[in-house]
Amino acid sequence: MNAGRIMTIFEKDFKEFTRNMMLFTSILLPVLIAFMYGSMGDSQQIPSMLIFLIVGIAFSSILTSGIMTMMAEENEKNTLRGLVQSPASMMDILVGKSLVVTLMTAVSLAVSFLIMDMDMSWGAMDITGIILLGLFFLNSGIGVGLTVKSVATTSVYLLPIMLIFGFTPMIEIIIQDETHIIRQAADYLPLYQNMAIYDGEALVPMLILSLWVVLSFVYAAWSFKARMKDA
Repeated sequence: MNAGRIMTIFEKDFKEFTRNMMLFTSILLPVLIAFMYGSMGDSQQIPSMLIFLIVGIAFSSILTSGIMTMMAEENEKNTLRGLVQSPASMMDILVGKSLVVTLMTAVSLAVSFLIMDMDMSWGAMDITGIILLGLFFLNSGIGVGLTVKSVATTSVYLLPIMLIFGFTPMIEIIIQDETHIIRQAADYLPLYQNMAIYDGEALVPMLILSLWVVLSFVYAAWSFKARMKDA
C-alpha cells in the first residue's frame, strides 16, 4: 500500500461524499435519533439497547451504505477497472474509501453521544468490541459494493443488513417474549455481543463477535477476488 495514493483517493472520495446528498445526509440519521432520546437524563440512565441502536444505525446507514454505494458507483461507471489498472492498487482504493466512511461515521456517532450526554469512559473491551463491529459492517459493505453492478442494486442488500444487523435492539420492542425463537437467534447477532460486553460480559461475546468479523472478511475477500478477475 502507498500512503500518498491512499490520501489522494481519500481526498477525492471525501469531496464526492459531501457532494452526494444521499450519502451526506445519512450522517444525520443517528443524530436525529439521539435528539429524540436526548431528554432521557444523564448517561447512567441510558440503556445499552438505545446506545447500541444508535451505533447500529450509524454503522449500517453510514459505514456499510457509504462504502457499498461508493464501490457500486465505480462499478456502474466502469471506473473501478481504470483505478485498478492505475498505479493505485485495489487495497489503496479500498483503504482510501474506507477512511472516508469511517471518518463520517465517527463524526456522526460523536455528535450523537454528545447530544445524549453519553459517558465515554469506556474500557478496552468496549472499544475493542466497537472496532470489531465496525470491521464487520465495513467488510459487509465492501463485499456487496464489489459484487453489485449498479447503485440501485445496493438497496436490495442494504435493507436486510440494516434491519437484521443495524436495528437489532428493536427486536426487544417488537418481540417481548424472551423465549421466542427470533429473540433467541438475535442473541447471537453482532450488536448483541457489544451490548453484552458493555453490560459486563467479555469472553463469549467477544469470541462470537470475532467470528462474525472473520465471516465478513471471508465474504469481502471472495468479492475482492471475483472483482480482480473481472478487472
